[in-house]
Amino acid sequence: MSAASLRSGAIERIAEALGYTEGASTRLNEALTHRSFTNELAPEAAPDFAHNERLEFLGDAVVGLVVAQALMERYPDAAEGQLSRWRAGIVNARSLAAFAKARGIGDALRLGRGEHQSGGRDKETLLADAYEAVVGAVYVDFGLEPARGLILEDAQPCVDAAHVAQATPDPKTALQELVYARWRRTPRYALIEATGPDHERTFHVELNVPEVVSTRGLARSKKLAEREAAIAALEVLSRAPSADGSAPSAAGSESPSPECLPEGS
Repeated sequence: MSAASLRSGAIERIAEALGYTEGASTRLNEALTHRSFTNELAPEAAPDFAHNERLEFLGDAVVGLVVAQALMERYPDAAEGQLSRWRAGIVNARSLAAFAKARGIGDALRLGRGEHQSGGRDKETLLADAYEAVVGAVYVDFGLEPARGLILEDAQPCVDAAHVAQATPDPKTALQELVYARWRRTPRYALIEATGPDHERTFHVELNVPEVVSTRGLARSKKLAEREAAIAALEVLSRAPSADGSAPSAAGSESPSPECLPEGS
């Protein structure tokens, strides 16, 4: 079976799961088409294919709206700042990419050869963008309520666990307190590189605590990438034995699954 047939089958499975009774719509196909695919088309064929960036823009707004409303309803006494942090813990590249993987969106993506060969189907930012684009397609094709149902089917467990994810300090603060208390050292963050076009930059940050832990984070801003690196470091330290052989109880280690960890506000 050809790669094109596999893509087609994956698209049809997603379409059926989302309620497209007559197969994938033009918009759903658009949502599953990355810019790299259209860039490699012959000029005369390019007008017949649209990539997913416009639908991603729309889906980003819809996801944010739905998650914000769900959090307000779930936590009626929470303050605005707390709600914002909880929303950021759900509406981020890590979470959305996990939702996309669970739905098989990576398998259905139409990618250019170079993006495919470089592992594009597993790239966090690419999957997150595609998830938002699919939400945008559902919103345009069916309306807000079906889009809301799609989002909450994926995000409701994170909404329900938001108070747990944020019950500890900011991950950078938590990490700093932990490593200073145990090793009398301070985490250092360094920007390794920033990739992608100006409107869609991805920042790669390295965190280092000499002889203790070294991790990396990537996100759409330097600040968020530092948070990702701090979260990764806390996860590593929560599993590593301390000097006396016991496992440390790093702040944040009782957070729910990684899909619900905060990326930043």
